[in-house]
Amino acid sequence: MRLAAKVTAGVLLLDQVSKYIVVQGMHLDERGAIDVIPPYLNFRMAWNRGVNFGLFSGETDWMRWVLIIVALVISLWVWVWIAREPHSARVNISAGLLVGGALGNVVDRLVYGAVADFLNMSLPGWQNPYSFNVADVAIFLGAVGLVLFTGKDHRANEG
Repeated sequence: MRLAAKVTAGVLLLDQVSKYIVVQGMHLDERGAIDVIPPYLNFRMAWNRGVNFGLFSGETDWMRWVLIIVALVISLWVWVWIAREPHSARVNISAGLLVGGALGNVVDRLVYGAVADFLNMSLPGWQNPYSFNVADVAIFLGAVGLVLFTGKDHRANEG
């Protein structure tokens, strides 16, 4: 459980510091785009009012609050599930990644009204139209980790 808490705190801190440096410090919110290592890594400002790829986005303020509540409920559910019984380090890390990422995006919705996405990765001859952030990567890795590693916990405990 301590491991999950440390990973959660680390992801939340890394996410918020990276957003502060890029959005506020480098003024990406005003500049819109900064080529870092084109075309492989670029900063492209995108204010995401929905979930992945802008799904369920809307200009209504109530959707922002629905998404905040959903993220908090899922985070709480994962946290309670992890706390109920011992799990492997991989499961605790995965849970920490997911919860830390979800909380990072909740902070954005509370502070900015939308999630600050800025990482854009493309390839020569192909321009990716989507941006994401550290929290999004953590949520994805955490969810995949929970799917891959939780069954192994149960099999190990049965054997």
